[in-house]
Amino acid sequence: MHALHDPRTRSQYPRVTKTVDDLLEEVRGRYERVLPEEASDEQQAGAILVDTRSYEQRREHGLIPGAVLMERNVMEWRLDPASDAHESWIEDHDARVIVVCQQGFGSSLAVRSLLDIGLARATDLIGGFEAWREAGLPVDPHSPEGDERARQGPTPGG
Repeated sequence: MHALHDPRTRSQYPRVTKTVDDLLEEVRGRYERVLPEEASDEQQAGAILVDTRSYEQRREHGLIPGAVLMERNVMEWRLDPASDAHESWIEDHDARVIVVCQQGFGSSLAVRSLLDIGLARATDLIGGFEAWREAGLPVDPHSPEGDERARQGPTPGG
């Protein structure tokens, strides 16, 4: 049995005491989050909204028009301009990226990674997709065609 799993020696190792709430507070202190109306205005001005919600969430709740769908497990590689796998529309580390999840918690943790890889203007949407919808901002019904368009990324000029 490994010493970490052996109850006789477990107390010899310090226990990690940072909670997910601690992580959220820590990362949110590093940047300014945006409200739905601000995110919409920034999107119109060229910011990239990155929707990391699951297929099931998109199917049930719909899509933000113009948002890019991106699985959370590939986000850093696709958004890091230094990565060989980065999206062509991410030209440099100055890109304004606004991460969207369902309620605004997972997106904050995602922004932590983006800040760490040098995307200093990354932020997330306070309240997530739910806040976007409650603010009366546009929502498209989910469709496989919408998923495919959103995966392709933003089109030039909009």
